[in-house]
Amino acid sequence: MHTPISRRTVLKASGIAIALPLLESMNPVLGSEREAPPKRMVVICNTLGLHPQSLFPKTPGRNYEGTQYLDLLQEHREDFTLFSGLSHPDQNGKQPHDTEMTWLSAARNPGLGGFRNSISVDQFAAARLGNATRFPSIALSTNSRKSQSYNSNGVMLPAQDRPSNVFSDLFLTGSANELRRQRQRLAEGRSILDSVAEQTRALKRKTSGSDHHQLDEYFDSIRAAESELAESEAWLDRPKPQVDEKLPEDIADSADMIGRIRAILNLIPLILQTDSSRVVTVVIQDHLVVPKINGVSTEHHNLSHHGKDPEKIKQLKIIETEILKSFADFLSRLSQPAEADGRLLDKTSVLFGSNLGNANAHDPGNLPIILAGGGHKHGRYAAGDTSNNTPLCNLFVSLLNRMGIETDRFATSTGTLEIS
Repeated sequence: MHTPISRRTVLKASGIAIALPLLESMNPVLGSEREAPPKRMVVICNTLGLHPQSLFPKTPGRNYEGTQYLDLLQEHREDFTLFSGLSHPDQNGKQPHDTEMTWLSAARNPGLGGFRNSISVDQFAAARLGNATRFPSIALSTNSRKSQSYNSNGVMLPAQDRPSNVFSDLFLTGSANELRRQRQRLAEGRSILDSVAEQTRALKRKTSGSDHHQLDEYFDSIRAAESELAESEAWLDRPKPQVDEKLPEDIADSADMIGRIRAILNLIPLILQTDSSRVVTVVIQDHLVVPKINGVSTEHHNLSHHGKDPEKIKQLKIIETEILKSFADFLSRLSQPAEADGRLLDKTSVLFGSNLGNANAHDPGNLPIILAGGGHKHGRYAAGDTSNNTPLCNLFVSLLNRMGIETDRFATSTGTLEIS
């Protein structure tokens, strides 16, 4: 029988500290059993798509031939599956890029009159996982607070786009005054909810029976918010995990698009390894400037609408190559042994894709979807019907089930999608 050791244990020599991986001895032992690493989900969206002709092979199955983009991921070939023929139905919105709002929710007709977004798949998962972690979900962005995460009321949850702030929230303990202010804010939030609940009960006595159902739903949302506040307060008394990493520097220059992408992706292994959250989303947005990449002289958005101009396509592929290299390096970090059972990637389903299948035509069909890790059997190109697409939400349902969230439906799903 061994004595459990702290995960914070480090090896030190000559002033250098090296963090240990998660060892069997770091888990509490009950008889012969030990706690298994949790299952997680990371979803990354490149909002301006990927050049289809550079991504999709002609041959499906395990023996698919390489393409310019897939060759960038060759090291991880057995760890991912490429899908075609997936999309959300009815995505013709008011503006060409309104599908960014609905990539995780599949709400129909984004931006049109009367449109109201629905809950995104990450928030669906977070609600069912509850406060098992300090942060039920974390939304990250490369360029603004705009996210693709929406709560059950269709309200966008702002993303974090400054790595230093994310790192501080995750790993740095605030001063006594800061903790006191956090408790005060939580108390004020609870008092506001109490007041609203009292006013709503008074209103209910004056309304007709047809309004009671809507008010009951409102009460339910208040109770859920109160529960979240109570859980948030409990986490204030628990120490934050310690990591042997320095506070990351924020990249102020929006033209350094690849630097910003890498800085955001570098946070995710720390989030997962410390079990700070099990649901993470990343949105790679248009940075509205000419990116500082050799060979590129035009804005990314302009290049994505290339009109089949060979020079624009050439520059677009340079940008997308660097994005996919960043994704490949991210998979490499997740592939390093970091848990008692092996790699972070084995317990983490990583979905990389876009809300646009053909950005040149603003086409939201036949989306580029790459699924890596998660303990699935990979190493193939799963070619679907590019004319009559399968709902992407079928894949979402399969990912939710893999995380232990039992559901047979999400948004526009018609079933599940076989991954193995």
